Amino acid sequence: MPRGRIDNQPAYVLHARPYRETSLLAEIFSRDYGRLALLARGARRPQSPLRGLLMGFQPLELSWAGKGEVLTLVRAEWQGGQTPLAGHPLFCGYYLNELLLKLLPREDAHPRLFGRYAEILFRLGHSAKDSIAEADLRTFERALLGELGYGLTLARDSGGDAILPEGRYRYEIERGPAPAAAAEPGTIAGQTLLDMAADDYRRSATRSEAKQLMRRLLAHYLDGAELESRKLFQG
Repeated sequence: MPRGRIDNQPAYVLHARPYRETSLLAEIFSRDYGRLALLARGARRPQSPLRGLLMGFQPLELSWAGKGEVLTLVRAEWQGGQTPLAGHPLFCGYYLNELLLKLLPREDAHPRLFGRYAEILFRLGHSAKDSIAEADLRTFERALLGELGYGLTLARDSGGDAILPEGRYRYEIERGPAPAAAAEPGTIAGQTLLDMAADDYRRSATRSEAKQLMRRLLAHYLDGAELESRKLFQG
């Protein structure tokens, strides 16, 4: 990425932690520069203009400068328009952030994924329906894997034949769906695969099967790393 100063970059804070006595170290997701580590010097001081701004799930415009793995935050401005997340939507937001932190390489720009992330946060803040949140999670998981080069094959099986709605399939990682016997454990309905291809999660069976499939795929690409945010859903 270009070094020097970057101004007015749309971004979200994925995680922030105290650094030394008065500063914060923040992992951010920016539109044009991807995931970065920023040092917010003095951000925890009472008089700091950065105090209280570096919150998760809020749209920001950030300016930074420097070189190396950790850059220096120069300015932050809140852009507004995002309802604070609470309850189940907040857990969903933590989950999205953890996926980005664990799977997205640093300094790898993904503007389309950034836009999708912003849209989902907006919907999470404005909808009380868990089914809508669940559909957004599946959509984002699939988009994230696609951006990383692990796109799912959903409309055709591994042999190139069209997926049959009434069929049963086993999903082979990095190969796609393969026809399976109805009694074979761990299979997924053809209708679920087609629904996922269309980002249509109105059917409860689709939501259930898609969740299990995406969990298995993500476990593979996370290489065994556990997601702390999943414990929030179970608690």
